[in-house]
Amino acid sequence: MREPRGILSALGLVLGVAVVAGAHLAGGGDLRLFAQPTALLVVFGGTAAALMTSFPTRTLGRSLATALRAFTERAATPEALVATMTQLAYKARREGVMALEADIARAGDGFLARALALATSGLATEVVRQTLDIDARAAAERDDELAEVFESAAGYSPTLGIVGAVLGLMGVMRHMSSTTSIGEGIAAAFVATIYGVGAANLIFLPIATRLRVRARMEALRRAITIDGILALHDRLQPSIVEERLTGYLRNPPADPRQAAA
Repeated sequence: MREPRGILSALGLVLGVAVVAGAHLAGGGDLRLFAQPTALLVVFGGTAAALMTSFPTRTLGRSLATALRAFTERAATPEALVATMTQLAYKARREGVMALEADIARAGDGFLARALALATSGLATEVVRQTLDIDARAAAERDDELAEVFESAAGYSPTLGIVGAVLGLMGVMRHMSSTTSIGEGIAAAFVATIYGVGAANLIFLPIATRLRVRARMEALRRAITIDGILALHDRLQPSIVEERLTGYLRNPPADPRQAAA
């Protein structure tokens, strides 16, 4: 299970906009028609206002930062984590579980560092499992909430696009005496609808989907971490640990959040 490359996804967003613009030009349209500040304000300003009403400021900030990282950073793969857990299993087998304390600062993964700290704390295996399960569920809920921000934006923007179109038509109706500009006025009014529907389907929903993909990958990594740490805690043979964790790669669970429960 590998995450799509960020550059390819970014190019997909650009391609979607380019396809719409190209279709408009092919039909004899003029791209200058899309330069409608009022439509931009109603759709994107209104969507931002609706999101601010719907979600805490901290959640909005995290969603934007996570979306940016999803397109600019390549997340660590489950394959790399299995290799790391196997190396830790060999070390624990040779030197004991307590020797893994030195690896906490070098983990490079907050959840793995937390798991190693619990494994070397002397707590019972069941306590370690329950604690990590709680942490994993909380992290999965946070990831879901970040995707929900963009899914909500995809619901708001088309409706606000219709609002913008109605406002534009109201402006046209006020100047019905000037018949030469009626056609251009109606065309400009519907730009807001294009902004709303286009933003929902070419920007907000694709970003939400990408965040969902990354969330599933992170959930899978957490499931591998939990299972691997419990195996280390029980001092299983490294070869058994590797084979056990490789099963996650051959047959990824449909819902990784339940894999280690």
